[in-house]
Amino acid sequence: MLSEQAVPVVRATLPAVGGALDRITERFYGRLFAAHPELLRDLFNRGNQASGEQRQALAGSIAAFAVALLERPDERPDVMLSRIAHKHASLGVTSAQYKTVHEHLFAAIVEVLGDAVTPEVARAWDEVYWLMANALIAVETRLYQRAGVAEGQVWRSMEIAERREETSDTVSFVLRHTDGTPTAAFRPGQYVSVQVALPDGARQIRQYSLSAAPGHPQWRITVKRVAGDPAGEVSSWLHDHACAGDTVEVSAPFGDLVLPEGESPLLLASAGIGSTPMLAMLDHLAATGSARRVVVVHADRAPASHAHAAELRRLVEALPQGTLHLWYEEPGDSGARAGRADVTALDLPAGVTAYLCGPLPFLRAVRGDLVGRGVAAADIHYEVFGPDLWLGDEN
Repeated sequence: MLSEQAVPVVRATLPAVGGALDRITERFYGRLFAAHPELLRDLFNRGNQASGEQRQALAGSIAAFAVALLERPDERPDVMLSRIAHKHASLGVTSAQYKTVHEHLFAAIVEVLGDAVTPEVARAWDEVYWLMANALIAVETRLYQRAGVAEGQVWRSMEIAERREETSDTVSFVLRHTDGTPTAAFRPGQYVSVQVALPDGARQIRQYSLSAAPGHPQWRITVKRVAGDPAGEVSSWLHDHACAGDTVEVSAPFGDLVLPEGESPLLLASAGIGSTPMLAMLDHLAATGSARRVVVVHADRAPASHAHAAELRRLVEALPQGTLHLWYEEPGDSGARAGRADVTALDLPAGVTAYLCGPLPFLRAVRGDLVGRGVAAADIHYEVFGPDLWLGDEN
């Protein structure tokens, strides 16, 4: 909670700070990487930095947290904080790094806003920063403890036991520990980070969902080649170079889009490679003989683009109350519906909890349709692959 002295200052300066956040975050990252080039090389996603998406995500999180402090002073935006903390933990972020961020962020604020940053304004926004930072540090500490690792020590070498070509642009990798020990438990829907050494010496990191249920002796991830200019560094390297017998650095599992316990009905809606956490959830439901009502929605470009399509059908068929609804932009003779996924006409059970994963336009459309149908916003959960440019919408 903000102090009484800080509340009116933050409220009065929020429009100015919020309006300048994009310039502030651009200046911040410039300062940070000039002082610590290893962070850009080995921690931050260079593709997201080049596109500006990471700056947008940081600006959005700061603004959303400040608004929450003003509008709901007795609550914390725990959904937003949890999502950020899980991503940080999967990268091995440490509490000491928050001091480094503070140094360069506040220097950037002064550089952009100049004389408007009076001592009173600086103190008020310092409160905002440390309230958010300390909340994240506390969550991340618990996540490390739960994973059984020391702060930031999340990495372990794993061997690629098998490589499978799923579609023309997706490949799955089965991973096992090099010493033969069983893989760690995780919750269906979680992801791991994978770190690879690139030709220029950088050790870039990306997150990939575990696409099979816990309980198997090995893990599986499914990687889509990220197209564009520039193309995805890590996905391209994995597609072009990673083979059975190779080793890669893999983090402990994290992520808060996880299958809930109990017997309440579920909607699992995905598009494209967003199906991967849903596969783990469905695999677990099938393996445990669940009788839950499960409505599964998936959208893709075409049957040939749909990774694990046969597996998805098999898992849903294994559920006595599972139903599958497929949409393809080019369905051919697959029997799927043509066009984009539409949940407005589906028979959704009362009390359904929805889990969404896919591109941001898909998430926005499906979430809006579900809210329009009366599904409570608190019962709609989502996962974004990449910087979360939607922060604050559900808090």
